[in-house]
Amino acid sequence: MNKIFPFIFLFYTSLFFSQSTLTVYRSDNQKPIKGAKVYCNDKLLGQTNEKGILIFTTKCPKVDVEIDNYIGDEVVVDKVMEIGLDRDNIKASEIQGVVLSNQSDPRALAIIDKVFRSFKNNSPNSLDSYSYRSYEKMSFDVDEDSIKDYTSFYNARQDSLSRIANRKLPKKQKEIKDSIEGEQMMGIARDSKLFLWERAMQFLYSKKYGEKTNILDNRISGLKNPVYEMLALRSNRDKIPREILPENRSLYRYFLTDSIEIDGRDNYVIRFRQVDYKVPVNRRKYNGYLYIDKETYAIKKIESNSKVKTDGTITSVWIPINNKWFLKTENLKIKMGVSEFATVEKKENETAEEKKERLDKIKRFGNYAYMKSDYFDFQTPVDFKASQFSGYTMSVKNADGSLLDQYRTDSLTAREKLTYVKVDSLGKKYTLDRKVRVLTSLLRAKFTVGMVDISPLQTRYNKYEGFRPGATFKLNEKFNKYISPDVYLAYGFKDRGFKYGAGVDVRTTLERNSFFRFEYFNDVMASGRFSQNLWNAKMQINNNGMSIQNDKYYKFNGFKFGYEVDLSNSLTLNVSAKKQNEESGYPYEFMGMSRKFENFSSLATIKFSPNNRNIMTPAGKYTFEQNFPEVFFNYEQGYKSLGGEFNYSRFDVLYTHQFRTSLGLTQTRAFGGYYLGKAPIWHLFEMGGLDGNSSTGILSNFSLTSYLGFATMTAGKYFNDKFAGYYITHRIPWYFKSFGKSTSSFDFIYRGVIGDMKHPEYHQIENFSPLNHLYQEVGFEYNNFLSSRFNLGLFYRVGYYATSNFKDNFGVQLKLKLLEF
Repeated sequence: MNKIFPFIFLFYTSLFFSQSTLTVYRSDNQKPIKGAKVYCNDKLLGQTNEKGILIFTTKCPKVDVEIDNYIGDEVVVDKVMEIGLDRDNIKASEIQGVVLSNQSDPRALAIIDKVFRSFKNNSPNSLDSYSYRSYEKMSFDVDEDSIKDYTSFYNARQDSLSRIANRKLPKKQKEIKDSIEGEQMMGIARDSKLFLWERAMQFLYSKKYGEKTNILDNRISGLKNPVYEMLALRSNRDKIPREILPENRSLYRYFLTDSIEIDGRDNYVIRFRQVDYKVPVNRRKYNGYLYIDKETYAIKKIESNSKVKTDGTITSVWIPINNKWFLKTENLKIKMGVSEFATVEKKENETAEEKKERLDKIKRFGNYAYMKSDYFDFQTPVDFKASQFSGYTMSVKNADGSLLDQYRTDSLTAREKLTYVKVDSLGKKYTLDRKVRVLTSLLRAKFTVGMVDISPLQTRYNKYEGFRPGATFKLNEKFNKYISPDVYLAYGFKDRGFKYGAGVDVRTTLERNSFFRFEYFNDVMASGRFSQNLWNAKMQINNNGMSIQNDKYYKFNGFKFGYEVDLSNSLTLNVSAKKQNEESGYPYEFMGMSRKFENFSSLATIKFSPNNRNIMTPAGKYTFEQNFPEVFFNYEQGYKSLGGEFNYSRFDVLYTHQFRTSLGLTQTRAFGGYYLGKAPIWHLFEMGGLDGNSSTGILSNFSLTSYLGFATMTAGKYFNDKFAGYYITHRIPWYFKSFGKSTSSFDFIYRGVIGDMKHPEYHQIENFSPLNHLYQEVGFEYNNFLSSRFNLGLFYRVGYYATSNFKDNFGVQLKLKLLEF
C-alpha cells in the first residue's frame, strides 16, 4: 500500500442544509431532461420535472444524478445547481461531432474581464471594517463511495493471511518494517480516516488598524503540538480565483451559455474547459461553471471539475453582505493517488502472461483529500479597538482542540472521531511531530535534526573562493526557549581558507521577535556589497549570484553585539556595534597603505513591511505571506575610537513594490546609497556587475540571476560613494502554453544605475572606475521557459556604456521560478 501522510493541505469544501434546486439538461443541446433521478447515498430524493428541475432538501455534500440512456454524474450540493448529461449510446463519430470550439466566446471573455476589474471593488476589503469566523475540516481518506468495498476486502484479506501457516516474510529489515507499517495503515483506513485536521478562525479587518486573524482552536490527528506553518495556510477567500486571472486565461476556453436567478439576483452562467480538453474524457465536456452576478460582476459561484470524473471537484460560493461579496463556503474532493494491493503472489520465474494476470488482479482504491470550509457570523461595520490588532497578523488563542465543538458547523462522524484515536496513537509511535517539524523547517530554508537547525546558505560559489561548501548549525527551542547558540563553518577550495563563526541569541520575550545577539566571525566578503540586513531567505538566495564573478574580496575577523526587535507587525529595528580587522584579498592600496586595518562601527537597520503577514511560533517569527511594498534602510557609522581607524557614514535604502493594471503586472525596485568619509573601497558601493569579462566560450555571457545585479556589467569594476539605481519589470499580458501544464509569459525589464565618486585617487586598484554616467540594460524574460521551473532572460546594454561589439553588450540570465520577483 502506498503510505501517504499528507500534512499540508490548502483545499476546502462546502455543506448546505437548506432547500436546493437542481436543473438537469442534455450536454449536446442544453434541452431539459425529465425523469432524472437524484440520489443521496443511494437514497432517492426525487425526479426532475418537464423543465428538468428538482427541488429537494438534503444533508449530503453531493448527490448522484442517474437516468436510463444517459451517463450518470455527481454534483456538489448548493442552493442552485445544474448539470449536463451525455447520452449513453453516443457513437465515437458523434463524440467527435460534439467537440467544442477551441476558441472562447468573446461575450464570456468580456464578462470575465469585467469580473477581474471589479474584483477589488466587490471585495470585503473595500469596506471600512468587518469580522467573521470560519470552521474548516480537512481530511485524507479512501474514496467515500468505496469504504464498504474496502472494509470487505480488508477483512477477507486478513482472514486469508491468518490461514496461511508459513507466511513468507521479506528478508530485509527495512522491507519487514515497511510491510508492518503498511498493514497498520490498511487497518486504520478500514475504521477511520488516514488524516484529519480541524481549524476554527476569526477574521478581523479595519482600514484604520489593518488585518488580524485569530486561531480560535486547532487540532491535527497524529500530532500533539500545533504546526504553526500549517496554521498560516489560507484559502483564496480574499484572492482572485485562478479561473479569472489573466495569466491563466490561456489554460481555459470560456462559453456564455445561460442566465439563472439565485436568491432573487440574475446571474450569467459561463462554462469553461481546459484548453487541452478537446475530446471529452468520460464524456464530460466542461471542466466547470462560473456564476457571475449581473448587477455587480461579482463571482457568485465557481465549480471546477477535473477532466476525469473520479479525479475530483472544487466548489466555492460567495454571498453579498452590505453590497460586498464574502466567501460563504468552499468544497473540495481531489484524488491524491491510489492504494494498490496484490492479491496474487509474484512467482520467481513468472512468464509474461502470468505477470499480466497478476497485475490485472491488483486491487486498487483511490485516495482522496476532502476539505470543507464554512464562513459565518458576518458583521460589518464593526467598532474595533486598537488592542484587537496588537501583535502579529495571526495569533493563536487555543490549539489543543478543546474548543472546536463551539465552532463546528457539522458534527464529526464516527469514522472521523476514530481518526483522532487511531492516528494519534500511530503518531506517537512513529514520532510524527518530529518528522513534520523537519518538513516545516524547509519553509524557513533550513533542516532540523532534533534540537539542531541546519542552514545550507553558507554553501556558494564565487571567483575568489571557488566552490565554498558550508553550513550553519543552530540550537533551536528544543534546547532552550530563550537561548540559542550557533556556529558556522565553510571552506573555499580556491583560496584554501576556512571561514567560521559562532554566536548566541538571547530572547527577551516569547510574544514577539525581540532578542540580543553576540557573535564572533572570521570570514571573507565581496567588496562594496549592498546591505542585505533583514532580507528574507528567498531574497538572499536570489542575490547570491551578485558575487560569483567578483574577485575583489576582503578578509575580516572580529566580534559584534546587537539587538533586534519588532516594534509592530510592520516595523523591525536592528541595531549593532562591531569591532573587526580588515584586509584586502587582492592587490589594493588605500591612500598609499596596504595592510590590515582596524574598524569600529555601529549599524542601524529598519525594515518596513506594512502588508506582510506574520505569526509568532516557538521557533520565532514566521512570515507566511510576503506582500509589497517593502522598505529597507541602513545607516552605518565608523568611529575613530576603541581602536577604530576610520570616521565615515554609510547610508543605503531599498524600496520594492508591485501593482497590477489592465496593462499587466508591474514590479519595481528603487535602491541607492550615500557615503561620507575616508575608508577602504570595500566600504563603498560596487554597482552589481555579473559579467566576468574574462570568461570564454559559450558561457562567456551567461550569469545566474541576482536581486540587484546587471547581466551585462563587468563584475568588480565600478565603485561609487553615492549612487541610485532602479529595476522596472512589466509582465506583458499575453499568456501561452508551450509544453506541459505551466503557463508561460514574457516580462519586459528595464534597469539602470548611476553614481559618482568624490575621491577616486584614494584607491589604488586595477580595473577600477567610478560609474558616473547612467548605465542601462533592457531585456526580456521568458517565464516558465519551455514549461520548466526556470525563467530565461536575454539582456542588452544600451546608452552611454554600450559598445559596437554585440557580444560585449549581450547577456543571458537564468532564474529559478521559485525566487519570483
